[in-house]
Amino acid sequence: MPPSRTALAPADHVVSHTLLNCLLREVSQPERHTAVHDGHLLVRLPCSGVLLRVALRRTSLIGAHRFTGPVAERTCGGEWARVSWHALARHIHRELRLRTGVANDEFLAQVASSHAGVQAALERHRTPAGDPAAAGDDTPDPGTDPYLASERSLLFGHRFHPTPKARTGSAEQWRRYAPEAAARFPLRHLAVRREHVREEAATAGALAVLDRQRPVPDGYRLLPAHPWQYAMLRDHPVLRAALDRGTVLDLGAGGPEFAPTASVRTLYDGRDFLKFSLQVRITNCLRKNAEYELAGAVALTRLLEPVATSLADRFHGCELLREPAYRTLDLGSRHLLEGLGVIVREGLAVRLRPGLTALLAAAVADEYPTGPAHVSRLLEDAGPRETLTWWETYLRLLVPPVLAAYFDHGVVLEPHLQNVVVGVDAAGTPRQVLLRDLEGTKLLATHHRAALAALPPAVARPLTYDPARGWDRVVYCLLVNHLAELLAALADLHPALEPALWAAVRRELAARAAAHGRPPRLTALLAGAPLPAKANLLTRWRRKADREAGYVRIGSPLGPGPLPEAHPATPAGTRTTADG
Repeated sequence: MPPSRTALAPADHVVSHTLLNCLLREVSQPERHTAVHDGHLLVRLPCSGVLLRVALRRTSLIGAHRFTGPVAERTCGGEWARVSWHALARHIHRELRLRTGVANDEFLAQVASSHAGVQAALERHRTPAGDPAAAGDDTPDPGTDPYLASERSLLFGHRFHPTPKARTGSAEQWRRYAPEAAARFPLRHLAVRREHVREEAATAGALAVLDRQRPVPDGYRLLPAHPWQYAMLRDHPVLRAALDRGTVLDLGAGGPEFAPTASVRTLYDGRDFLKFSLQVRITNCLRKNAEYELAGAVALTRLLEPVATSLADRFHGCELLREPAYRTLDLGSRHLLEGLGVIVREGLAVRLRPGLTALLAAAVADEYPTGPAHVSRLLEDAGPRETLTWWETYLRLLVPPVLAAYFDHGVVLEPHLQNVVVGVDAAGTPRQVLLRDLEGTKLLATHHRAALAALPPAVARPLTYDPARGWDRVVYCLLVNHLAELLAALADLHPALEPALWAAVRRELAARAAAHGRPPRLTALLAGAPLPAKANLLTRWRRKADREAGYVRIGSPLGPGPLPEAHPATPAGTRTTADG
């Protein structure tokens, strides 16, 4: 049965399936150590000699199969024995150590942390909203806005990351500040003497978002802080000294309550987004606004304004959320400058069309129906034809502007599922896409050499991609991370529709290829060139930062089909006289 009509999987199965997804995509599938047999997927770990099996709920044309139930391993006696999630993690740990020669003593603990995060999110989800004994003061309001509900619904995280819910911090801290806990809280407010404030704005009035939070004494500027981050920094000796001499005033908590979005550190009060540093490890990385990212957000907002305007004019229904300002504390400590830096992002109302409801794309495409934004709710009772029409509408909104940004403007957008907000009408039909988070947006030096040269090298360097790396990022985010996952959720509703859904993707890409003069990279994509998939498991194993992640190549369902057989009398590759 499709997950839209079944109960959510238990945490043990979710974690096992996620580990298998990563193993399959990055190790076993590229080396052809997999097979589908008798309703099961078989996966061999060649270095350690382990054979695994899991039941299939549905196969996938891109190899991103849907699993059900526990994982089993073949015993010496030829029987199948159930494997727990932690035993599976140990198998993967051993396999990766044998094949890479690299040890990782963090891996198993991070998988355990992710399991705990999934379990806690599931328990919270299954607790009736009105049960104060289990829910506490931050019980979700039954009238919660659909957008925030979508941000809160990602109980399991990225299904192709080995530790999507791994995190540092106590359970109590996560209950107070996590989106899946429906947390809401006021910000901590600091007043900082003007000469110790570092700030920049791309447009007049962009910093008013911060200033209107609370009045401050003359000669000071308001610096809001994430309360969890402030608790981790308040004993820093440089900050303590500044507080003691009055350079910084701690005004306490105040102003409107904010809610965390899916990224945890970006907060929303129903009007504005503020992106804070949060020195907590989430999945793979500490989440902080590096010094170059603070300046880079404003620099990109300036540089991208004509691009964003052009895309919005050409492709009605596409908007880019700008990040027009930042502010931080400058006391000569880089740790404090980055740790207390806050980036201002435009609110939804600035770009969302009237009458549309904003929903996080990751919630729409989730494997399980964890919230009201899930595509099974948007397409309730829709048949295959209506589903295909909905999909074609979605493709026309998202694909053209992303490819035009690359080919026409030399801009690498990062439209993965967590970076796109979809505006739907009252019938659940997509009418607009909002692209957010400039952290992953890059410029091709071939198009923007003069603009990049005008920036400080420390800011320009992280904003730059070469064309090949930029193309990998565009294809991964757009096709593998976003469209393939949403397509999978639609195929769960109508499994026989999957080939037609991929055919619609190919038609849209072919139309874009024609519009852009058939560029070689897009032509190769239509010919079925392998697709780049981010290697989250191998990146985590080697303890690399996300920005250093590489890609593995996976089979593409986009090609026109197998090449025709050569005529028996004409060996393949031989030119006949008819060819001239």
